[in-house]
Amino acid sequence: MKDKINILFLCTGNSCRSQMAEGWARHLKGDVLNAYSAGIETHGLNPNAVRVMKEAGVDISSHTSQLLSEFDDINFDVVVTVCGHAHETCPYFPGNAKVVHVGFPDPPAMAKELAENGASEEEQLECYRNVRDEIKAYIETLPEALKL
Repeated sequence: MKDKINILFLCTGNSCRSQMAEGWARHLKGDVLNAYSAGIETHGLNPNAVRVMKEAGVDISSHTSQLLSEFDDINFDVVVTVCGHAHETCPYFPGNAKVVHVGFPDPPAMAKELAENGASEEEQLECYRNVRDEIKAYIETLPEALKL
């Protein structure tokens, strides 16, 4: 029987998109994936990401924002960059790690723009919900979509 695939979701600050991806991967694909998330920097766990994931039945409230360097001892099979900045600055991974870019919109940036235009909190949360659902749809394609 094949071991689980070690997969890292990498984003700039490991606060929102990568955290949601890790949460979905653990929730939906924990039988075939060992999921982790990290950032090029750490920005802290986004409370709105926690909130919308909880609405969907996935608790990520115990996650912490972690730096990529904290995972030097793990041999990743796949690294998925979930934002453009992480993709552009993705470091070299020793071994046979396959680097895949699957970009998702930035919910905090979208919500901030809406807020500046007078949007309600509920309208701002829709940004997070939409991206949460996009990430879930991607995770549901794993591991087959990785073509390892």
